[in-house]
Amino acid sequence: MDSPVVSALVPVILFIGLGFLSARWGWIRAAAVKDLSNLVFMVLTPALLFRTMSTVQVQALNFEPVAVYFLAAGLLFTAAMLCHGFSTLAAARGLAYTFSNTIMIGVPLVGLAFGEAGLVTLFTLISMHALILLTAATVVFELAAARESARAGGHAQHSMLRTVAQAVRNGIVHPVPLPILAGLLFAQTGLAVPAVVDKPLQLLGQALGPLALLLVGVTLAFSTVGAYFKAALRIALLKNVLHPVVLAACGWALGLSRLPMAVMVVAAALPVGANVFLFTQRYGVAEDEVTASIAVSTALALVTVPVVLWLVARWL
Repeated sequence: MDSPVVSALVPVILFIGLGFLSARWGWIRAAAVKDLSNLVFMVLTPALLFRTMSTVQVQALNFEPVAVYFLAAGLLFTAAMLCHGFSTLAAARGLAYTFSNTIMIGVPLVGLAFGEAGLVTLFTLISMHALILLTAATVVFELAAARESARAGGHAQHSMLRTVAQAVRNGIVHPVPLPILAGLLFAQTGLAVPAVVDKPLQLLGQALGPLALLLVGVTLAFSTVGAYFKAALRIALLKNVLHPVVLAACGWALGLSRLPMAVMVVAAALPVGANVFLFTQRYGVAEDEVTASIAVSTALALVTVPVVLWLVARWL
């Protein structure tokens, strides 16, 4: 295996393993997981995102790979709706097949494997990832919920327009897209971040990768799969294997260039993101199945992601 692949994967596996053992040995309590997650998302993530994007000119961004990513995700989501029927269950599974853990695993992995250029490509995706996928999913969930309610003789409980508008707002005013947009806006001014501010941002950003990966391991240690393993494994295989295959096929067909193609394929190969569980909670569907799939998908990624990285490294 090529050295860049090894150097990218060893820290990922090591930190996830250390987090898992720390939880198993009782060094971290289950009650602390939420606080650690808040620290990663509310403090460390915005620092890294803003600092990286604060030197990027909009005209230098390449939105073509992002469009290819959403094309592949749309194809998978549509296939899920066709296979499972137009229902909230199908929407939950379709979202699980397509929504990647781009922050806690994607950012440190892509940073190690592809450097600053790879991170800019990934951050371009991240800036729209939740906004587009979750807003589209909201529309489908609301339509499916209204259809199911009508069939049961009831009435829709939510205004779809209000719900979608709230989803769009929450997708922008969020600790992930907001610092990306703020960083881009700052970069267009031509100013440089003062050293007294830049250095703390740099230190906070450097802490994101290790802590986020430790948190993945901790979460795995406290996750239970039980009777939902078979369903969770099916979702994990579709997410970790089929999603990057579909993305690679779309990218090849559309002539996507090498580094952006590699970053998008790796992003597609990442395990199921936690936001999918929030949707299952909201609509009261497949909660245990999706919770189990996040754990199984993350564990499976320790095998599938190295294979994907090895393949794209050979292609590059």
